[in-house]
Amino acid sequence: MKHCRLAALLLFACTTFGGAALAQPAPSAAAISTAKELVETKGGAAMFDPVIISIVEQTKAALVQTNPQLTKDLNDVATQLRTEFTPKRDELMTQAAKLYADRFSEQELKDMLTFYKSALGKKMVAVEQQVIDETFNYIQQ
Repeated sequence: MKHCRLAALLLFACTTFGGAALAQPAPSAAAISTAKELVETKGGAAMFDPVIISIVEQTKAALVQTNPQLTKDLNDVATQLRTEFTPKRDELMTQAAKLYADRFSEQELKDMLTFYKSALGKKMVAVEQQVIDETFNYIQQ
């Protein structure tokens, strides 16, 4: 659930601010590659995997409520869909990388990557989800 919140926040930010970079030149392949490494270092795969699984499970649950006799078939389909959607994670990570590369110079991306690979950056990644979860809990209260 916590990764779903972060992914939803990222997707919201991407769609909300996505048009801001239209006037800029396309980022270089090196910038996109660095940005993709940044997304991976920040835990991009761990963020997107639960979203894909959640979408499949929510859809399955809704369908089972309307027709419980389909549970076994829907479980089989859900397993197949999780397998089929796994490559979408790479697509999502590449898209996130392009969005970062649209907004930051290659040097800025390299500097961020250096930070996230440092001890403090690794701590930031480890603690960030807890802070986001606690912030959402505070907002809900």
